[in-house]
Amino acid sequence: MKQDFPFSKNSSLAFKNDPPGQWLLTLPEGCIRLSSGYPQPLLVPAVGLKTAAVRLLEEEQDLPLQYMGSPRILQLKEFIQKRLAERGVEVAKEGLLVTSGACQGIDLISRILLDDQAVVALESPTYMEALEVFQNYTEHFMAVPVDEQGLDTERFAEMLENCKREGLKLPRILYTIPTSQNPTGTTLTAERRKRLLELAEEFDFLILEDDAYGELGFTQRPRLLKAMDDNNRVLHIGSMSKVVAPGMRIGWVAGPEKLIKVLSWFKKDLNHPFAQSTMASFLESIDFDDHLKLLTDAYQAKSTAMIQALEQFMPPSVTWYVPEGGYFVWVKIPGVDTAEMLPQALDAGVSYVPGKYFFLDQERCEYLRLSFSYADAEAIVKGIQKLAEVVAVNVLEKTGQES
Repeated sequence: MKQDFPFSKNSSLAFKNDPPGQWLLTLPEGCIRLSSGYPQPLLVPAVGLKTAAVRLLEEEQDLPLQYMGSPRILQLKEFIQKRLAERGVEVAKEGLLVTSGACQGIDLISRILLDDQAVVALESPTYMEALEVFQNYTEHFMAVPVDEQGLDTERFAEMLENCKREGLKLPRILYTIPTSQNPTGTTLTAERRKRLLELAEEFDFLILEDDAYGELGFTQRPRLLKAMDDNNRVLHIGSMSKVVAPGMRIGWVAGPEKLIKVLSWFKKDLNHPFAQSTMASFLESIDFDDHLKLLTDAYQAKSTAMIQALEQFMPPSVTWYVPEGGYFVWVKIPGVDTAEMLPQALDAGVSYVPGKYFFLDQERCEYLRLSFSYADAEAIVKGIQKLAEVVAVNVLEKTGQES
């Protein structure tokens, strides 16, 4: 007899979408990875984390391996509180939940705030894994354009006014990556940050501020939305993935204590005591500001190498945003479907992520995302040169067809 499982309403909703991870590529051997939004291997502090784990186990024996875990779990929380305070956010321990990466925070928030009638506003384009999470809970979205200054707040205001005037549902939450956005690399201006908070108050929605790249600004670190939040409208989501190691799965949510308490009711993973204790042991052994400077100097140099290579090799019709931090460059190739072009790039020995995966509407898309974080500068330049040759052929074909 065929087994029929009693899937929940949310599960059935999720099954309408493509399986997660469709953007992940099988890369040919030797391919230059401009698709990978990973830290550069040499910048992941493997030796430091190993030393921290050994010291932890020598000092505490079995404690970090038990259900209740090490006293350093509290130490990690205190480090995050201190770091947030330095960035203008005072949060009590009851207003902070440590999670298994930022994605768990996004999912927990979605579980307690969303249902199949809720509307989610988000940037267009946006982080594809967050988009996948939200699609597990609702089919109702408001896609807000992004330009070189980040989320277009005036266009968002117009969209909200239109919804209100026409009696349509307003968003329950807005998901935004205001600093070094994934995938565009853009950073929301101070004026737009202020305007976004005004809109949240006027139209009664919450803001999910994903700050995964917020500590990786090349020249400055913009003020957090949460630091500007006087009305408890902002849920701040942070992560150690980009500044220490993604495999450690350390993230957090900071917000109103009542909401954090409900999130904790649904988080039944016993805090991953060994990972959290090891991270705390590592952080106590370093100067975190010095560590960040090492990262930002390295990523800024690689970003510069990529931008200069784009300027040198790409056809004149190709454009991009120059990032102020983070990992990514967002490239527009007018008239060219970047998903269709990808096999040619892979054959040439370079990878990227087609732009369609960052949009709700995954039809023909003339954008692509490049990452400068993983490859070294020499490989980046070589990769851009290879990619530019492929782009030139596709642009020529397009212009030839038009003529």
